[in-house]
Amino acid sequence: MSHDDFAIEPVKGLPERPPEGEQVLWQGRPDWWALSKDALNVWWIMGYFGVLAAWRFVSLIDQRPLMETVALSVPFLIAGLIVCSLLVIVGYVQARTTVYTVTNRRVAMRIGAALTVTLNLPYNQLINASVQMRRRGVGTIAFEVPEDVKLGYLTCWPHVRPWRVPAQPALRCIPDAERIAAMISDAAEARIATPQVTRKTTAGATAPVAAE
Repeated sequence: MSHDDFAIEPVKGLPERPPEGEQVLWQGRPDWWALSKDALNVWWIMGYFGVLAAWRFVSLIDQRPLMETVALSVPFLIAGLIVCSLLVIVGYVQARTTVYTVTNRRVAMRIGAALTVTLNLPYNQLINASVQMRRRGVGTIAFEVPEDVKLGYLTCWPHVRPWRVPAQPALRCIPDAERIAAMISDAAEARIATPQVTRKTTAGATAPVAAE
């Protein structure tokens, strides 16, 4: 019997329905293979075990018969394959449970395989955005947030810009990243250019109201 853990979402990838006037422009998720290579460093780890196997082979070749030396080196390659297979599974699960949403007002990120959280990044609270392109049009779009916005690097990983502290949330390894980056740029410019008016509440305080 199939079960959807996110069936209670009123809109896919969002914890609640968007307010009036907000439109979903794009939704997507990371490319699982690109995420495995870029965030989980599958090739680097496989190379590490390959170096161990080569070191084992070279150190024993002049002491033992060839076939015995090969037999003693192969377990390192097998261990590397097992570790990399587990990492690829992690990358696939992370990609499948992630939903990135771009609207005309914000970027939302539903992330986390075991502990799911949703990050809301309104355009008027973002300081900067940058895009890093990879092969086949896959890329990462990272967002610089104000210092008072505290995001845990480990909590958001791997959906962050690598090796940047404070953490910069990122749409990691998404296909057609250049087009999505341009879409976000246009939406952010339009949102920031929207005039803001205020209205008085019953207590006499003012509350911002976005003019549509």
